[in-house]
Amino acid sequence: MDKEKKIVLTGGGTAGHVTPHLAIIPHLRKDGWEIHYIGTEDGIEHRLIEDVNKDAGETVVTYHSVPSGKLRRYFDVKNFTDPFRVMKGVGKAGSLVGKLRPSVVFSKGGFVSVPVVYGAFMHGVPVVLHESDITPGLANKITAPFAKAVCTTFPEAAEAVGAKGVTTGSPIRESLFKGSRPKGLAFAGFDGRKPVLLMMGGSSGAQSVNKALRDALPALAPKYDILHICGKGNTDSALSKTVGYRQFEYVDKQLPDVFAATDIMLSRSGSNALSEILALRVPALLVPYPKGASRGDQILNAQSFMRRGFSQILYQEDLSAETLARSIDTLYADRARLRSAMEREPASNGIEGVLAQIYKYAK
Repeated sequence: MDKEKKIVLTGGGTAGHVTPHLAIIPHLRKDGWEIHYIGTEDGIEHRLIEDVNKDAGETVVTYHSVPSGKLRRYFDVKNFTDPFRVMKGVGKAGSLVGKLRPSVVFSKGGFVSVPVVYGAFMHGVPVVLHESDITPGLANKITAPFAKAVCTTFPEAAEAVGAKGVTTGSPIRESLFKGSRPKGLAFAGFDGRKPVLLMMGGSSGAQSVNKALRDALPALAPKYDILHICGKGNTDSALSKTVGYRQFEYVDKQLPDVFAATDIMLSRSGSNALSEILALRVPALLVPYPKGASRGDQILNAQSFMRRGFSQILYQEDLSAETLARSIDTLYADRARLRSAMEREPASNGIEGVLAQIYKYAK
């Protein structure tokens, strides 16, 4: 590798396409890499990278924006115009990559990654992809032929990719491992006498699970202290004085402490949530998005975790206050077995595996 180590990171559209980058950035920075990020002007990736620089008090990552159309699996009139935005983005991304001359590009997928990977290919820059889900997303399907390696969270995804597939796990922010249970209990206002049930539904919440959990409070609150992260605009003021129940729209800085205080968890089954559940060894009940509301990846993710003995599943079509309360009790009774299975899993945090692939292919 050249003495000047320069990397371009890309990925966006959702926080899940960015958080693995946030996990590896401190390691790249410590090892002397010059770090650039190519994303959209108004995407969540721009805000999250700005936060990295604000927290550091300096420019740790230089951000560049490119035009990009959205990749859709359904009919939309924009499907006729977005290909031209993608072409424009390829031109700008190609120019950026040609100017930066990075040693490697690391892509987390999302529609913005397509022009960046194409631009890297045009300039002979090696590309390493990461696929979080059990089945490849559309952007990674399109760009995989131009990559040297495709890192995956799930072994099933690595098998599907073929020779380029490498099961690394997903990079997890190391700060999540440094939480304090007493601080987490104090943050929630719990005294630690009852086990803590954490509910997380993703960055936008999960309306049907939120409702079922609240409907089940009469059965659950006497047995568990419940910390409910319900998503922006989803708190219920009528429940603000319910004993043993605390609700938050979003938790950021205190999240490591919250995880440290958690005994069992209720969650959707997005790949990043599952990666954190596995890395932190939290027994969880998963309620995946039904296929009609997604491409079905959450169902496959959850089924993979259940087959490997890491979690239990309650399908949304079976979800009610009664079935949820019973399933939570079953989860708590089975928590030791689930935790033991997770502790035997070698690839729980993908930082080292992903960095190994980056270093392997960097020019």
